[in-house]
Amino acid sequence: MAVRDRDRFSTATRLRLLGEQTAARVYRSQTKRQARRSRLTGRAALLALVLCSMIVALAYPMRQYVTQRAQISDLQRQQQQARKRVEQLRDLKARWQDDSYAEQQIRRRLHYVMPGETGYVVVDPGAAKQSRADLRAARRPWYANVWDGVDKSDASDQ
Repeated sequence: MAVRDRDRFSTATRLRLLGEQTAARVYRSQTKRQARRSRLTGRAALLALVLCSMIVALAYPMRQYVTQRAQISDLQRQQQQARKRVEQLRDLKARWQDDSYAEQQIRRRLHYVMPGETGYVVVDPGAAKQSRADLRAARRPWYANVWDGVDKSDASDQ
């Protein structure tokens, strides 16, 4: 037993025990580091880089695609409106080919009458009042007329 006690206090034994303890601490710290270490490996980082570069590379063409689809839908809408307008103009042209419609429009727009008919023009009584108001406006200064015009346009909006 004396040999074991002496062996226990020897320098070589102490160094060996100290080395074992240090090795155990290092092993424990390495396992903790591995547990704490990020799960992002080199392959995962490369995959993330490739995905990001593909997203960046496809962003501009996708934006162009969406823009062009919007333009196409706008042009289709304009084309549909143009077709409706052409159809309306064709109907109007067909109406003007009818002599009775042409005669009706000539009478209404140009105030023509057929021989033997008497033409009448009805004068609006409000026009006479308006002409008197114009005479009063001619006697006032120009800035008063401008201000009245502003007031009238503001009143018409309401």
